[in-house]
Amino acid sequence: MDGKRVSVEELKQAAAADFDHLGEEVVNARNAAHAGRLIADTEEPVRDAHAGFREQMYEKVIRLLQSKQEAFSPSARRAQEQGLAADHPSDGERASERV
Repeated sequence: MDGKRVSVEELKQAAAADFDHLGEEVVNARNAAHAGRLIADTEEPVRDAHAGFREQMYEKVIRLLQSKQEAFSPSARRAQEQGLAADHPSDGERASERV
């Protein structure tokens, strides 16, 4: 089961750009706030930015997990071992190949 786990480091690498974008959104909201209205002007945009980031993180971890599962898929390995049908010449054994 260890081969199917996602590490924190893998997620950090995959989500680094998303984290930077979150930081930009928070800073932009703060810088756009009017004097005396810091909380009122930033609460909604920052909450929305965090909600988007949370969704992106979840999607990233799911994609990482899926890619690990596909890499360890027995059927994926079998298909590689077998190769494509075009790799093997016909032996004439199928009824559609007999004339």
